[in-house]
Amino acid sequence: MQATVVDLRYRMNDVLKALDRNEDVDILYRGKTKGVLVASAKRSGKKVSEHPFFNMRASRQSVESAMETLRGGRYRDL
Repeated sequence: MQATVVDLRYRMNDVLKALDRNEDVDILYRGKTKGVLVASAKRSGKKVSEHPFFNMRASRQSVESAMETLRGGRYRDL
């Protein structure tokens, strides 16, 4: 997609929709390309339930011991 500076001001919603479709947006100033907006990478798609800290209270483990397990050895040396 190509958008002028005026489009960025008045039609930003269309520019954002193009970025949602993973399209690059060329920014034009007086007919020449000044820059390119590139869509960011998609999220990893992991579920919250896959996170190691999810539902940690079900195991009745204390918060301190759970954090110790998650952090690993690098904090034990301090």
